[in-house]
Amino acid sequence: MAINKNHEFEELNGVKCGIVEKNVSPARLAFLKELLEFNGYTVVAVPSPPPKVAAAPAPKEGEPAPPPPPPAPETYTVGVSDYTFNPINAVYGRLLKSKDGHFVTPAYWQQKEAVSDDEVPYYEKK
Repeated sequence: MAINKNHEFEELNGVKCGIVEKNVSPARLAFLKELLEFNGYTVVAVPSPPPKVAAAPAPKEGEPAPPPPPPAPETYTVGVSDYTFNPINAVYGRLLKSKDGHFVTPAYWQQKEAVSDDEVPYYEKK
């Protein structure tokens, strides 16, 4: 059981993992996998379970059946084999580096910036 929401761990594919993010898109999975493997972590990704959907009420006699719900988008749960890994501590504690040698910033982690510019601290950016 996690200490708090920021430090989750569970078993993925039979490996106890620290959860990095849940319900990520395939593009986000590729970004995280590349970044974390560059920093020496073993990444484990499994498809997320589909969201629970309430059963549609049965149509009344003479009414057409409602259309089926659209399929859920394909998402993944991403974890690393180091179950003590905490993504918030890793980013704000400057424990991760990008391929260009800069520390990973919050904006880079969230994919808001294409380059990790660690010259100006996050709290001074406007």
